[in-house]
Amino acid sequence: MARYLISGVAGFIAARVAEMLLDQGHEVVGLDNLNHAYDVRLKDYRLRCLQDKFGNKKRTSPFTFYAYDISERRVIEELSQTYPQDGYFDAVINLAARAGVRASVEDPWVYVDTNVHGTLNLLEFSRRKAIPKFILASTSSVYGENAPLPTPETYDSSSPLQPYAASKKGAEVLCHAYHYLYKIDVTVFRYFTVYGPAGRPDMSMFRFVQWINEGRKVLVNGDGEQTRGFTYVDDIARGTLQGLMPLGYEIINLGGHETISINQLIQMIEQLLGKKAQLIYGERHPADMLSNWADVSKARRLLGWQPEVSLSEGVARLVAWYCEQQAWVSQVSTT
Repeated sequence: MARYLISGVAGFIAARVAEMLLDQGHEVVGLDNLNHAYDVRLKDYRLRCLQDKFGNKKRTSPFTFYAYDISERRVIEELSQTYPQDGYFDAVINLAARAGVRASVEDPWVYVDTNVHGTLNLLEFSRRKAIPKFILASTSSVYGENAPLPTPETYDSSSPLQPYAASKKGAEVLCHAYHYLYKIDVTVFRYFTVYGPAGRPDMSMFRFVQWINEGRKVLVNGDGEQTRGFTYVDDIARGTLQGLMPLGYEIINLGGHETISINQLIQMIEQLLGKKAQLIYGERHPADMLSNWADVSKARRLLGWQPEVSLSEGVARLVAWYCEQQAWVSQVSTT
């Protein structure tokens, strides 16, 4: 049995990573401040699923939850007092983040607080408590504009287009500094577009399913011909866990292996729901990228990672989950 500290544990990807580790018989300590960056009912749902399945009795259940904000420096001391033993955790998996390119333009400060200061606090905790492994969730947004498709990790990431991407780039280089200075083994994952049941309601996949199913207007920024590379959450979670092996310091793309245009995605969801979308096209947001598509050859080479869930199967699972949970997810805010 190993022990893992996971930040952002009520988040979309982190909750699935935690569940996989717990299913394997490991111990997970989860941190999350349950903020209102998006409708908190999704976070409450994911956390409740973990607690119902694995319990939440501190130090006696395999899953323990703390409502900590990693951007606050006191989290270092609080964790150090609760877990004073050096090397108690086998790894820190930092999946907490303020995400979303558009919202970061409106409030860049909170992105720096969580994504930069929060990462620094967890790196410092790792240094003080001799934790050998650190995983960071970064983003494909660091590649900026005009990246080659599919985009390799070697492409320039020094010109981010939004505060969100800039804050994630800052977190990446902090990780490199701690790797260099203190020999912490670090794997940075640049996630591309991830989807699946209980996904983020500010992302297109969740929005389209809700809007079409509930007969609401479907807002599309631009002409709908922009493309995204999508990967199902289970494949992303598996890849993240494969990154727990010793690698030194590596940046690895994960996700975005199967591309589709927004218009084609809407048509797929229409067919699954048996309903027609009420489409409204608007102007493209300047913070949005026209396309993303990951070169995942490095993940295959270093981790042996291979996506298993096709886009058609994954979208069908999302639609089935939505219909099953419709009583409350139909009311989730997507703004």
